[in-house]
Amino acid sequence: MAGYYTESNYENAVLQLLNEGLGYTYVYGPDVERDYHSPLYEDVLLPALQRINKGLPLDAINEAIYKLKNFESGSLLQKNMTFTDYLQNGISVKYFVNGEERSTLVYLVDFKNPANNDFTVANQWTFIENSEKRPDVILFINGLPLVVVELKSPSREETDASDAYRQLRNYMYEIPSMFIYNEVCVMSDMTTSKAGTITSGEDRFMEWKTTDGSYENTQYAAFDTFFEGLFEKNRFLDILKNFICFNVDGEKTFKVLAAYHQYFAVKKAIASTQKATVTDGKGGVFWHTQGSGKSLSMVFYAHYLQEALESPTIVVITDRNDLDDQLYGQFARCKDFLRQTPQHAQSRTHLKELLANRQANGIIFTTMQKFEESDEPLSERRNIIVMADEAHRSQYGLTEKVVVRQKEDGEVEAKTIIGTARIIRDSLPNATYIGFTGTPISSKDRSTREVFGDYIDIYDMTQAVEDGATRPVYYESRVIHLKLDEKTLHLIDDEYDLMAENADPYVIEKSKKELGQMEAILGADQTICSLVDDILDHYENYRANILTGKAMIVAYSRPIAMKIYKRILELRPAWTEKVAVVMTQGNNDPEEWREVIGNKAHKEDMARKFKDNDSPLKIAVVVDMWLTGFDVPSLATMYVYKPMAGHNLMQAIARVNRVFKDKEGGLVVDYVGIAAALKQAMNDYTARDKKNYGDTDVSKAAYPKFLEKLSVCRDLFYGYDYDKFMTGSDLDKAKAITGGVNFILGKSVAEHDLADNEKTQNIYIKEALLLKQALSLCSSLVDEKTRFEAAFFEAVRTMVVRLLAGGIGKKFTLPEVNERINELLKHSIKSEGVINLFSDVKAEFSLFDPKFLEEIAHMKEKNLAVELLKKLIAEQVSVYRRTNIVKSEKFSELIQGAMNRYLNGMLTNEEVIQELLNLAKEIADANAEGEKLGLTAEELAFYDALTKPQAIKDFYEHDELIAITKELADLLRKNWTIDWHKKETARAGMRRLVKRLLKKHKYPPEGRDDAVRTVMSQCEMWADNRERSA
Repeated sequence: MAGYYTESNYENAVLQLLNEGLGYTYVYGPDVERDYHSPLYEDVLLPALQRINKGLPLDAINEAIYKLKNFESGSLLQKNMTFTDYLQNGISVKYFVNGEERSTLVYLVDFKNPANNDFTVANQWTFIENSEKRPDVILFINGLPLVVVELKSPSREETDASDAYRQLRNYMYEIPSMFIYNEVCVMSDMTTSKAGTITSGEDRFMEWKTTDGSYENTQYAAFDTFFEGLFEKNRFLDILKNFICFNVDGEKTFKVLAAYHQYFAVKKAIASTQKATVTDGKGGVFWHTQGSGKSLSMVFYAHYLQEALESPTIVVITDRNDLDDQLYGQFARCKDFLRQTPQHAQSRTHLKELLANRQANGIIFTTMQKFEESDEPLSERRNIIVMADEAHRSQYGLTEKVVVRQKEDGEVEAKTIIGTARIIRDSLPNATYIGFTGTPISSKDRSTREVFGDYIDIYDMTQAVEDGATRPVYYESRVIHLKLDEKTLHLIDDEYDLMAENADPYVIEKSKKELGQMEAILGADQTICSLVDDILDHYENYRANILTGKAMIVAYSRPIAMKIYKRILELRPAWTEKVAVVMTQGNNDPEEWREVIGNKAHKEDMARKFKDNDSPLKIAVVVDMWLTGFDVPSLATMYVYKPMAGHNLMQAIARVNRVFKDKEGGLVVDYVGIAAALKQAMNDYTARDKKNYGDTDVSKAAYPKFLEKLSVCRDLFYGYDYDKFMTGSDLDKAKAITGGVNFILGKSVAEHDLADNEKTQNIYIKEALLLKQALSLCSSLVDEKTRFEAAFFEAVRTMVVRLLAGGIGKKFTLPEVNERINELLKHSIKSEGVINLFSDVKAEFSLFDPKFLEEIAHMKEKNLAVELLKKLIAEQVSVYRRTNIVKSEKFSELIQGAMNRYLNGMLTNEEVIQELLNLAKEIADANAEGEKLGLTAEELAFYDALTKPQAIKDFYEHDELIAITKELADLLRKNWTIDWHKKETARAGMRRLVKRLLKKHKYPPEGRDDAVRTVMSQCEMWADNRERSA
């Protein structure tokens, strides 16, 4: 349609940006003579490899090309892993010189001299495998198709970047060999541009928001920032070599492309480390908020270091064994990318041996505890880099202090501890230190800065949420439900105070007594009963149906964890597979605990089950384990029954901030008054984090938003009575919903002159969605009647969205609409009834069913009837738009005309329904027309084109027109070749063939040359459609 900025306009803008802006050579696919069954750009490949590998004989290059084309059998992912290794490290080949065998590496890319490579961008690049496909844009380096870009029109509402994602997935099934060589998949509709890999789910595709590493103005990144940020030649080569890796984990293996914040922060960290090795050894602190991929950033950093510093030895330090295992696991899963297998130091002696047995290389994992006071250093080498995870735990101090610890058996002990930071510094005096953390360094904490220096890069909560790297965390206080007395509440407050001071000796005696008292009070049977009753009430009514229903309960101590677990099973005996306890084992544990806690293998099994979204395990009761470094993206709820503060608290609650599908945020339900500690912990965050997340109490954040949106939705429904939805039968509910849809749609007639974003139906869709999202966080604060009301608004929204959604393959069917609404009501208001929205419509929605059309004509909800008919006719017209040019134009004009007269007030509801019914009948008749003439739907389209000018039928016998039709269809089928309608020469050839045939039949009659134009257009449409479905 005129005035639209179409997909091809956008494609041209992207091609121009890559060609003129970034210096890629542009080629138009159909102009390249090549084998359509090979995804490689072979004209470029051989010369490029010869140029890069100067001095190697042709035999060696040819063997590399042979390996590139012939992969051992395996999955697409396995082949892609092999290719990525070739790309990053070269292909090993053997060749002969004067009869002597030699081996060497053939490099596919010259990473050191970017100008020595060939960068090409192509569009309309045909590739035939399971079917014939033509991706929008492909980027080649040295003839290798490393990037596939799928674009969607920025101006068509019914397509968006999600459609581009589905198209990319479809390509992987239809033309898998193209994706053996793929490093980056891109989907873009101008508003949203995101990049991912062949294993990325849609929620893991990320924007690239900067070209220089600054986080300024990154809220809505423009498409040019995305393409320049990712594909500027030098940076793109850097990403290919150093920022793409595989997380190898059996069937769960996935491919990782660094996000923009990881790329730029690692580059800054490398520069800072290089400087520190020749100055004070302080590499700095890398603060990236929890959940934003810190462990993988550490992998990218360790990989990059090896070249940047000529193979240093890397020592990775964590402060707990389970953290050590988790981080070690992450490095081990990326060992191919790191080109070495990380090692675990079992003791201080082992650590010393590992450091002494080498002068370079090595990635050694150890915990704080392996460093003890000693007169002699472990190693005095300078080329050691110490990477400390969570670099501000209290143990990192440089001074002595006394700490109070509760042992496994509940006894409390006090120890004088020399700051581990000082011990580590003394043990590795010439090393360079870099800290990685997910929470900020406390402003009071001087020792961390003394060891590591200042921040290198900060990626805060606000930025991470904005980028979709994490979700916000909200909290709900339910302390009041436990009915704790004043004395107990004071005791809990004292515990927070104790955490805040790092216990001096005089506090110890007092705290020993108090910690014992806390155990007794929080573990009292009566309190545990109240707690479990409330957790079950809250979980079953408000959280079990959110996403996968996963929840975590954080218990004060191991005995209390067991009490909670047992009480849950007393009340819900069928939940043996649904709930589990995950905690460490103590030597003095009662016998019955052992069966529940299990050994290491059992814990690993529990971890697997909790991470599996389909597993029956939904609720995990934990104490310390799983509170740091344990990722379950679908986990959305955490019940806290343990005072925590500072970074321990922030680490724990970050378990619920991971991205998963349409998760609105994580909810922390608080039973021990963490509000003040949360506020305190937020003090060290950035100013905008404090503003945005300083107080995320649902009663202050989500609930007021819910009430505001509820009031907007009520206003939009002013004048419509939906009380029956709250009080009536299933039939009443169904009628209230369809009536509500009818009411909202009715406003569009009066508003047809308004801009789209001002129309009631669109405002309603947006506001009702915000209402649903706010309710998902604060439903426990909303009374039942209001929840019913919100469910009504959501049911209406769901149906309006389905009615108004365009696009192919989004048919509006009766079972699907009913199923969606029933599912929604079951979750939101525990409705067990089955609602049939169109109780008076017996048949399935079909334009070709006269009974159905009659029922639509008698519907009371006239606005809904209009929309239903309009949608069904539009669906049929969209089929014609791809297959039959004459009918498409005719019916598009008719439906547009009828709707315009209706919107301009020239037709009443009844009249427009009558017009649409007539039109539906006409479409049904037209559909049957081919059968009467003995023509297929395809042939009928040619017949319509030939006979478009009415007068044509006066010049020719009926049989003659049928004969021309059949000949024409036959001619096209026989002469159809690949991309014939894309290549000008092939297109001209097609025109000649068609004209010759028409001329033979003396078509068109004199003075009717326009008739040929229609026939030609139909032929081209046929070719387009044939190519699409090929």
